[in-house]
Parts: sequence; C-alpha cells; structure tokens
Amino acid sequence: MPPSGDVAVVIPARNESDRIEATVAGATGLPGVDLIIVVDDGSADDTAARAGRAGATVLRHSRNRGKAAAMETGAEAVRLLEATDAPPGAHHARHLLFLDADLGETASAAGPLTEPVRAGEADMTIAVFAQRVRQGGHGLVVGLSGAGIERATGWRPAQPLNGQRCLTRAAFEVARPLAAGFGVETALTIDLLRAGMRVTEVEVPLAHRATGNDWASQVHRARQLADVARALAAREPVTRGLAARPRRLRPGRP
Repeated sequence: MPPSGDVAVVIPARNESDRIEATVAGATGLPGVDLIIVVDDGSADDTAARAGRAGATVLRHSRNRGKAAAMETGAEAVRLLEATDAPPGAHHARHLLFLDADLGETASAAGPLTEPVRAGEADMTIAVFAQRVRQGGHGLVVGLSGAGIERATGWRPAQPLNGQRCLTRAAFEVARPLAAGFGVETALTIDLLRAGMRVTEVEVPLAHRATGNDWASQVHRARQLADVARALAAREPVTRGLAARPRRLRPGRP
C-alpha cells in the first residue's frame, strides 16, 4: 500500500508502561501521521507490549543504549519501511516527529509542531511547553545547554532540552551521527543551525512527568549533565551571530 501520510512519529521509551499507551493513542490522530514507531530502549517492564497493543510498530533494544541510539533506530526503521512500501521508482521520505513516551494523552496536541515542516517553512521545529513542569536540579542542565547553544550559534532557545521536535529527513541526515545519550537535543540545534537550516520554536500545550528529587532522579540529571557537556565540548563556539534568527510560533498566530 502506498503511504497515506507524510509524518512518522518516533517515540524512544524506557520503562514507560504507565503512559505509553496513552501517548501512542494521542499521536495516532495527528495530521499527516500514518506511522508510529516506539523504540523500547531496554525496558524492564511491559512498555513494548503495551505500545504494540496501542497500535505502534515496536522495536526493542536488548539493553539500554540511550536516547540518541533509540532515535537513530526509529528513524532507520522508518527509512526501511518506506523503501519496502514505496512503489517501484517512487521516493517518499516522511518527516520525523520525535515525541517523549511520557506525554500521555497530551501527545494529541503535538500537531502544530509538524505544520511549519510540512509547509516547507522550517527544517526543524522545537516545542516550547506552554506550562512548564517543576525542574528541580534539572535547571542546571537546561542552563548549561542553553548557554552552550548560544555560545556556539548566537541564539538561545527557550527550552533547549525539549525532546518534542519535527525534522525533515534531510535535516536528520545532516545531524547524523547524533550526539550520544541526552546530549542529542543540544547537538541537533547547534549542528542544524551551523548547517544553515531553518529552526522554529512552536508553543504547544504538551506536558510530561515532572522530574522528582529522589536518588534515581539525581542520577538521571547527572547523566544528562555529562552528556550535554560532552556534546558541547565537541562543538567549538562560534562568536558571530546567525544570519537568520529562529522564531517562535504560537498556535493560531503567524
């Protein structure tokens, strides 16, 4: 069957059995979406089974390989499925919409992220959550990422670590290989802007689980901090400003 849409959703997931079904269900009705890939990144629970029951195509890493690896696995699966499904001589590269697994039912509000990309007005969009969750120590990682992106490109995004992003396939290929682990969002922004690609922020009413302050959450933040620092260290700062400053869009406004 030829593809019926132009957007594939890729959801990296690890131990998200309580929210993955609602996230997949929310993403299923998004405009242009005809394929949802969930990459189970070494979960110890039944995330994969629940994602499959919700209608997603599920891939599994036998061990935890990190968010960037899950994103690459999902994008490659989309490419292979396109090559298999396309009629002879046809080429159909879907845009890639990356969503976090813990969005739950709010995933149904991610549509505005795809609009500038589908219209050919942006190469990548970055979500700005209208309502921010409690950050705790996470603010240190956000600050490091934002400051590093600004030093490298001359522009500071409102939410530099936001994982809700829509990219053209061409933009995704420019950014490969992705920076490891939780450094992926920071590196994506820097690499695409340096390549002269158009990046747009879009305000959306999405929400995910607030980061706690228990031991596991602190370890998670430490891993994030290390991954972001490595991504920035691999990218030399650029002092000149951008030729075109990225813009912020709000639903229903130009």
